[in-house]
Amino acid sequence: MKPEDFRQIISRAIEGEMEAHAFYKTVSDRVQDAALKDIFAELAGDELKHREFLQGILEKGPAALHVEESNDYKIADTLDSPPLSLDLNPVDGIILAIRKELDAMQLYTQLAQVAGDPAEKNTFLELAKMEKGHKARLEDIYTNMAFPEVW
Repeated sequence: MKPEDFRQIISRAIEGEMEAHAFYKTVSDRVQDAALKDIFAELAGDELKHREFLQGILEKGPAALHVEESNDYKIADTLDSPPLSLDLNPVDGIILAIRKELDAMQLYTQLAQVAGDPAEKNTFLELAKMEKGHKARLEDIYTNMAFPEVW
């Protein structure tokens, strides 16, 4: 992969983080449920941090990236995405967020598979791990909200 292609992909990833920020912020601003409002506001803030993180990759290059591995509970694999609405309930809101993180994780995994340069491949695998970690965090929240009888 040419360096410019790599830069374009990371730039698109930054745009994706900004789109996710706008989505989470909009949901936070519009939903009625206070708990869901707080969760989506936090997610919006996280997406801004992701943007800064990706901008650092552009500045420092692919070798500057290392993310800890996290579990993939694969909960999202069994969930259908609910429609986005103003009266979104907390569990459905978390499902939407999980699906967004899953989509990002899959995108980075696919990019890693086609990357020719080992450093670029590693960058995409690390980004996929980062999204996997966000997804795992949301799946924990989902499990606690959807199945309170377990506690």
